[in-house]
Amino acid sequence: MTPAKLRCQRNPPVELDTLRSQHPDHWRLATAIRVLAMDAVAAANSGHSGMPMGMADVATVLFRNHLKFDASAPDWADRDRFILSAGHGSMLLYSLLHLTGYADMTLEQIKAFRQWGAITAGHPEYGHAKGVETTTGPLGQGIANAVGFAMAEEHLRARWGAKIQNHFTYVIAGDGCLMEGVSQEAIGIAGRHKLSKLIVLWDDNGITIDGKVSLSDITDQKARFAASGWDVFACDGHDPVDIDRAITAAKASARPALVACKTHIAIGSAAQDTSKGHGALTDAKLIADTRAAYGWTHGAFDIPADIKADWEAIGARGQAERRAWEGRLAALSPAKQAEFARIFARDLPKRLPAAIRKLKKDATEAPRKLASRAASEEVLKAINPIVTDTFGGSADLTGSNNTKTGDMGVFDIDNRKGRYMYWGIREHGMAAAMNGMALHGGVRPYAGTFMAFTDYARPSMRLSALMGLPVVYVMTHDSIGLGEDGPTHQPVEHLAISRATPNTLVLRPADLVETAECWEIALSQTTTPSILSLSRQGLAPVRKTHTARNLSAQGAYVLAEAEGKRRVILIATGSEVGIALKARDTLQAQGIGTRVVSMPSMELFAAQPEAYRRRVLPAGPVRIGIEAAVRAGGWDRWLLGEGARKSDFVGMTGFGASAPAERLFAEFGITADTVVAKAQALL
Repeated sequence: MTPAKLRCQRNPPVELDTLRSQHPDHWRLATAIRVLAMDAVAAANSGHSGMPMGMADVATVLFRNHLKFDASAPDWADRDRFILSAGHGSMLLYSLLHLTGYADMTLEQIKAFRQWGAITAGHPEYGHAKGVETTTGPLGQGIANAVGFAMAEEHLRARWGAKIQNHFTYVIAGDGCLMEGVSQEAIGIAGRHKLSKLIVLWDDNGITIDGKVSLSDITDQKARFAASGWDVFACDGHDPVDIDRAITAAKASARPALVACKTHIAIGSAAQDTSKGHGALTDAKLIADTRAAYGWTHGAFDIPADIKADWEAIGARGQAERRAWEGRLAALSPAKQAEFARIFARDLPKRLPAAIRKLKKDATEAPRKLASRAASEEVLKAINPIVTDTFGGSADLTGSNNTKTGDMGVFDIDNRKGRYMYWGIREHGMAAAMNGMALHGGVRPYAGTFMAFTDYARPSMRLSALMGLPVVYVMTHDSIGLGEDGPTHQPVEHLAISRATPNTLVLRPADLVETAECWEIALSQTTTPSILSLSRQGLAPVRKTHTARNLSAQGAYVLAEAEGKRRVILIATGSEVGIALKARDTLQAQGIGTRVVSMPSMELFAAQPEAYRRRVLPAGPVRIGIEAAVRAGGWDRWLLGEGARKSDFVGMTGFGASAPAERLFAEFGITADTVVAKAQALL
């Protein structure tokens, strides 16, 4: 059978010649995507050709008939969002951006696909190119991000009205996205909350890298989505009329919608419907035969001017609607316009610093023992009425994470203005959706779970850092101090994992004052996620004198100075700062001058000028680090470098155990007595 006569094996038989003759305008547009994808992958000698070839028809119909966008204004706040969850097919997205006229997606960038310095990375990366709404490639992340996009749209539409926020979120997802466990968390959230402006276009091609999907999966995906509260539609993914019908129906749905698009991976090539078609098609004869099957007579990277012009007209189709929206925004009061600009710029209200200072002052004037998770709730009570774009939540641990304040209201079907989300036991889906909310703009997501369960959220937390999203992760029960729940729940390595992640702030406050400062730091970030590491157990206050300046912003500072000659420096974080202060009392009583340094953030301290770091950690005195976690969590820099002479560490060397917290600290030797003994030994 010749390439032009390849027949669809699961759809009604359709020949490429027939598709071309019945829908010539559509065929020209879609084929431009296919050949650009083939040319770029061949030039790079790596990539994924088959998915862009197979989904070109669906993407063409979406962009031509449905997607609300303006290529000349890629940051338009009310644009529809298009997310390529199947990020390995990145050339589908890059081709669309180039063809529709995004200024930065030049032909030179297409030719430089997967090369150093190009914005056309192997998988789409947020921030590299306009029109790339999120970083995808780790399968399932895009569809889970999309839930957050759709939630943000619902929330902002309720807050600002449909004239200001009213748009769809479209996702192209593949079989791999739907196999990843996070996809079930995501679709369960979307179905429960009836996110009707979320539409997933499933590239139902039946092929994975290993072979047919049937090798590894038997799931009836349409039944699965229906069971999760979605409306389900289906279409021939190569028939533009049928595709248009299905998308139109999906847009009218009162629930989130799945459109199952029956497609052929690497359509028209000798690799069609095979696992080979998933990867890079680089054979010159195969490419030439495929171009012949398409009836494409132009050279590599050569898009005829008339086809490019038609695509650019599609890219300009939304200009009138965008200008009308700008007029509606301009009709708002100056105060509302300023607030809208503020929330999308991630600026903080000017009143916030004063509120934080007052809370700190009150805390020093009326000190009390308080778990840092409870301290966090006290801080949120001050923050949330002022920073009205915060959007909180918890993975079924609201009462334990202390993330909900009374003013927020609960986000639900009948209250889209609510700013608190009950995520259920879905840490991964929660984190991925928060990334989507931050990417959408207009909301500041934060949510909580136990620190040990960052394991469940890790892939999305890593992407927060990679994309530079200021998501705040409220991680409570952060050590053996949680007690009887035992080692399954007691994090020992999680601080180390978090600190090892680039572009991530780990903030471990010691009391209410430091917790307020750490929240202020986290909210001031615009391109960095933060992890608040908070205790279950009560902590005695350590900051007893009010200081207007945010000392925690320096990462580490001298909490208690040595009396007499300084011979020992104790460095501690969070709940162990109190242990350091007790040890200091004993050492000072023995005539050993001891400085205590509180280090709520190693990352912030590392970013300070060397002169400041030397003042806090001068050479000479012995040093002891104290943290109820493993030493691998960044401690060696402060104990072996930075002018250190002799040092030791008091912390964990293995997993915890089930017992009351006080017994655990004693059994594992994380006590003031242990610190004193180690200091004496070093001296």
